Amino acid sequence: MQIYIVGGAVRDDLLKYPVHEKDWVVVGATPQQMIDLGFTQVGKDFPVFLHPQTKEEYALARTERKTSPGYTGFTVKAAPDVTLEQDLYRRDLTINAMARDNNHNIIDPFNGQSDIQNKILRHVSPAFSEDPVRILRVARFAARYHHLGFKIADTTLELMKSMVLQGEVNALVAERVWQELHKALGERHPEIFIQTLRDCGALKIILPEIDCLFGVPQPEKYHPEIDTGVHTLMVLHQACLLTNDKTTRFAALCHDLGKGITPKEMWPAHHGHEEGGVPLVEQLCTRLRIPNEFRDLAVMTARFHLHYHRAWELRADTILKLIEQTDALRKPQRFENFLLACMADTRGRPGFEHEPCAQTAYFLDIAHTLGKLDIEDLKAQQLSGKAMADALREKRLAAVKSLIKNQPS
Repeated sequence: MQIYIVGGAVRDDLLKYPVHEKDWVVVGATPQQMIDLGFTQVGKDFPVFLHPQTKEEYALARTERKTSPGYTGFTVKAAPDVTLEQDLYRRDLTINAMARDNNHNIIDPFNGQSDIQNKILRHVSPAFSEDPVRILRVARFAARYHHLGFKIADTTLELMKSMVLQGEVNALVAERVWQELHKALGERHPEIFIQTLRDCGALKIILPEIDCLFGVPQPEKYHPEIDTGVHTLMVLHQACLLTNDKTTRFAALCHDLGKGITPKEMWPAHHGHEEGGVPLVEQLCTRLRIPNEFRDLAVMTARFHLHYHRAWELRADTILKLIEQTDALRKPQRFENFLLACMADTRGRPGFEHEPCAQTAYFLDIAHTLGKLDIEDLKAQQLSGKAMADALREKRLAAVKSLIKNQPS
């Protein structure tokens, strides 16, 4: 029995990148031997075991054979005679197909170290094309290592394109797409994830609501970049500079979906795109089974982001309705995330990357003031039901009017 650390831990250690988890491959062992050593088997399709102390995953070396379309259509062989090189051969990228033994020697049969040095994301073998999830994974690695200068090898991108044309991407299930998108939203450059999917033709299948934004013009006066898809990627990038929160980044990605259904005769104007984008956000989230917290913030941002941009023009009652409809007083963190997504929208344009965005502090000040409003006088009147609600609203409206007087010109 020989045990090797494999994959991401070896790759990230060589890149001087944080190593968050370790995966191990066991060569020359049987499932019973692992169980006898105290390991707990967890894999159904192939033998994966949890270490009795560390709970890290140890997988028996295995080979795979494609038997049907999609990412589940494989026959797996895990046996003592499967070699380490055979196991590494089935992996997606050369930088993920390295192992390290107990003496810290690197086993690198597919030149992953060279590709790290040259900053290349390259597939290991033609077997790459058998699993459509690998398209998502390559896009995610491109997003993760973009700041280091990594690029996808031309041959790998061509292979990804051919997989899309052959319909492999259509076999992806919602949960797996969301899993990879969710991870990508946590990377430094998730906009590269989206761009990579578009480059290989997968975006129009996986996220058609976003793909159709490319080529849709906006008024150059407000959007020097003109193209709505380009703007969307710029907004997503700006969101990443503002926050690590994934719900906010997702909201930034989805804020302008309504522009994708504007009739061409109305271009470059997009009147009503805010409300028009709401059902598209809901459609996307339903299809990919995206959690409610992501959907709710994205819907809120699609619906109300123009309120943010027109902050100084809004009447007091409109501002109060915004506070009420976003549930800002009960969910202040979500409201702050909404404002961050709107701030990213403002800055996601050439020449506006450092815009002050005083609206953020303005709306936060209003929400904070309303949240701390003294209502003891209303309680003393022993109001209840609708009478109390109406009186409270009038008091809040008066407070907003007072704050509006101090807004910047």
